[in-house]
Amino acid sequence: MRLLDEQYTETPYYGMRRMTAWLQSQGYPVNRKRVARLLRKMGLETLYPKPRMTQAHPGHRIYPYLLRDVPITRVNQVWSTDITYVRLHSGFIYLVAVMDWFSRYVLSWAVSITMEVDFCLEALEQALGRATPDIFNSDQGSQFTSLEFTGRLETAGIRISMDGRGRALDNVFVERLWRTVKQEEVYLKDYRTPWEATQELDRFFVRYNERRQHQSLSYRTPAAVYFSTGKAHSILS
Repeated sequence: MRLLDEQYTETPYYGMRRMTAWLQSQGYPVNRKRVARLLRKMGLETLYPKPRMTQAHPGHRIYPYLLRDVPITRVNQVWSTDITYVRLHSGFIYLVAVMDWFSRYVLSWAVSITMEVDFCLEALEQALGRATPDIFNSDQGSQFTSLEFTGRLETAGIRISMDGRGRALDNVFVERLWRTVKQEEVYLKDYRTPWEATQELDRFFVRYNERRQHQSLSYRTPAAVYFSTGKAHSILS
């Protein structure tokens, strides 16, 4: 799983066949069924259209994707969320984050040892303690299609948007965040416990929000853009 995570970050367009072949070339006698099982366990999916590995609950409502060709011109216009796998020295945890699309500011995040909805709701509540977006976008995973999650959004008067099936690029800003988290934090560390991972990730997100300059933000930080009162301009690209 550690190798799959690193290779996915480098080549997110690899499907199960290519990922299996790559592992075999590294000396691991795995078959496609095992690779598929591990990718599902980690919540990873290729960036090509394909059967989606993040499965919606069959009884949950799926909402349409609302953001195609929509210019993003201000903070709190669109928020999005996603879950990623974070490796530990022995084992792994899951990380969820809520991000403002315009500023790339990470409004909240939480970790869990399971994929249950509770830690996603925790992150959502933390974010809503700051502000309320017009639109909230996610994938079709069971956590985000659950009645608890969508009900909280609807109660707050937020329009719900969900990525198209097999279209990970619909949530591209969070995909870019995960690449940054992995390459600039997770792969440089060897977390031994969930507590240690939480402490280090807390420091990372402070750096990401308040000190890491983004080329797409004209070399400003996400915090500088999110809390700026200046005139907004479109940065969707």
